[in-house]
Amino acid sequence: MNAGFDPELHKVPAPPMRWDAWGDPELAAPLSEGTSTLIRGMLGVSGDVTLPTIDPATVAVSPSRLSADDLRGLRGIVGDDWVSAADADRLVRAGGKSTPDLLRRRQSNQDAPDAVVVPATDDEVAALLAWAAEQGVAVVPFGGGTSVVGGVDPEAGRFRAAVSVDLRRMNALIDLDEVSQIATLGAGLTGPDAEKLLGERGYSIGHFPQSFRYATIGGFAVTRSSGQASAGYGRFDDMVQALTLVTPKGVLEAGRSPKNAVGPDLRQLVMGSEGAFGIVTRVSVRVHRVPEATEYEAWRFDSFADAAAAFRGTAQEGVMPTVMRVSDEVETALNLARPTEIGEEAAEETPAPPGGCLAITTFEGSPAAVAARAGVVREIFAGAGGQSLGEAAAKTWEHGRFSGPYLRDALLDIGVGCETLETVTTWSNLDKLKTAVTAALTEALPEPTVVMCHISHTYATGASLYFTVVYRQDDTPLDQWLAAKKKVSQAIVDAGASITHHHAVGRDHQPWLADEIGTLGVDILTAVKSAVDPAGVCNPGKLV
Repeated sequence: MNAGFDPELHKVPAPPMRWDAWGDPELAAPLSEGTSTLIRGMLGVSGDVTLPTIDPATVAVSPSRLSADDLRGLRGIVGDDWVSAADADRLVRAGGKSTPDLLRRRQSNQDAPDAVVVPATDDEVAALLAWAAEQGVAVVPFGGGTSVVGGVDPEAGRFRAAVSVDLRRMNALIDLDEVSQIATLGAGLTGPDAEKLLGERGYSIGHFPQSFRYATIGGFAVTRSSGQASAGYGRFDDMVQALTLVTPKGVLEAGRSPKNAVGPDLRQLVMGSEGAFGIVTRVSVRVHRVPEATEYEAWRFDSFADAAAAFRGTAQEGVMPTVMRVSDEVETALNLARPTEIGEEAAEETPAPPGGCLAITTFEGSPAAVAARAGVVREIFAGAGGQSLGEAAAKTWEHGRFSGPYLRDALLDIGVGCETLETVTTWSNLDKLKTAVTAALTEALPEPTVVMCHISHTYATGASLYFTVVYRQDDTPLDQWLAAKKKVSQAIVDAGASITHHHAVGRDHQPWLADEIGTLGVDILTAVKSAVDPAGVCNPGKLV
């Protein structure tokens, strides 16, 4: 292990997020007094820092296993300025942002990729993959580094080394077909940069997952991402029209028309492939004009069951808000829908609902379309027992909707675990699934453990349940959470639900892949990987 390096000595541009926490260091903040008081009272912790972050200058980073000849070969492909084996560059690409990732980042020894390579063209990616296959070096694509399932862990597997392939230079708006409303984007373009470039032309994608500020277009595609406006605009895989996948065996151009009958749709094979079949370099997506009008309305329901019935009725009617989400009774009581206000007195203009469940809706589009859709949804919600709370709480949620992960980092400091997981099932199975997941988490973690849930992705036939669990960590917090994750994952499968709705498979969900798609399904994916990546160098240990 190498120790004592300068963490600011980058030879290639660094990702924008902290290496050991979520997001922008300038946006991180300690727990407010109200939140700290609430957590101390709920879990019986002192509130003192018990698991501090580590000065990166003191971290021992695993030494690079690449030789000088290897590095010369890589520089010959992408140029001298776009290859680095510096510890500072390797450390910031050592993994994603799950709770296990961040617990590992608080250890003094860190495994890291053996080099960072930053290609700019399809030809460079193709040459890089050919070099990796010939040299026996694993290749791990890296976009924003937001994976929470081990999807960007720099695993070498059976290979002698692993390189992180940072796609940040593939960051252009390549084409905008304004007649068809299709934008072609570089895979390394971040969500905000994509919206900025399109916004200058009067367009938007409308894809806003919690990772939006840092995740990339390519990452959205290969993980089947689902954003907070999925009710209105669909998941990212609904938006994708075409993709370019560079593999060790050649380039696959998937998609030339909206829908067709030309055999199985290879776009679907590329989406969700998580870098295991090659590297996506560009994506064409459906876009829409920037909305003329936006309407906000929050609602209170007596129970989660009542709210779910209202959401089901809305989805099955087929007239959807742009955003439609509801917190269960526990999440509502703790104000998690508004993470910057947890434990605080609600502002007079955004009062918390008196018990029950808080639901949020927003509507975007032309004024006439917004009014029509809002009217239909309002009628369904009121018919199911919903009470309108006006627009203030919905606007407050939107203002703080990307802030939740910062709370997790502050809780880790004081020995409190805070992790999320998600699943999806049919409406008829929803209550059984919620009960099973809640029971698995409370049984696996020490009393008192707080389990919260919300619905934010809704379909005519079912919905996704998104859970947040807060618990007191023990002396081995990594092992503690891994055991709980294993138990709850098995509970999800046993309840007949999907192991993931939008977090992807990665490394963490791989043990349950066969339960979802069967051994024959795994064999099919393995056969595809063998066809496009016969040496197996593309993101080993993930998906299949």
